[in-house]
Amino acid sequence: MSKRLKIALFVIIGVLLADQLIKIYIKTHFALGEEHVFFSWFRIHFTENPGMAFGLEFGGFLGKLALSIFRIGAAIFGIYYLRQIILKQYHIGYITAIAFIFAGAVGNILDSMFYGIIFNESFGEPAHFFPVEGGYAGFLHGRVVDMFYFPLVEGHFPTWLPIWGGEDFMFFRPIFNFADFSISTGVVIILLFQKKFFTENKIAETQAEQVSSVEQENNTIS
Repeated sequence: MSKRLKIALFVIIGVLLADQLIKIYIKTHFALGEEHVFFSWFRIHFTENPGMAFGLEFGGFLGKLALSIFRIGAAIFGIYYLRQIILKQYHIGYITAIAFIFAGAVGNILDSMFYGIIFNESFGEPAHFFPVEGGYAGFLHGRVVDMFYFPLVEGHFPTWLPIWGGEDFMFFRPIFNFADFSISTGVVIILLFQKKFFTENKIAETQAEQVSSVEQENNTIS
């Protein structure tokens, strides 16, 4: 097993374990909407969303189904893409970033696929594993569990500001989970080191093509 593959597997397994353990703990210990305040700017606030990352929604029954199917398709492509960049020996940092993004996407897919089946609703009390009355939704219609809330800055827009003048604002408003954090981590790594990554990736791809060409010539001669 190559070093690049080991790192990718380590990241993926680590992110998925952390993400699911946190979500299961929150789901089984918090009622929906319950909040624990550590600091004014750091809170655990249990919420669920039927849509995308950071609480963004993609509404309706068909919308949710389409989003879940799209996520699964993206995850399958992610496996293929990771395999290709590992075989071509892309930069380890780039492979690590892609592994973070892939793991985060899969973490939220697992919620959509199974949480509606294995948990009941969390209204008024924590949910239970495999309730006798059955889960709250069918396959692919589970809701994504979110919990991290960082309202770092709160205030009001000045009255002279067009459109939002006088309204309240908050940074950072979205409530997110560890999978979302993993996706963001991967994206930030790529943005910060894209020049280095893509230069070395191009070199690795050229070398891989040269090796493949030599192998084809040797096979032809044989």
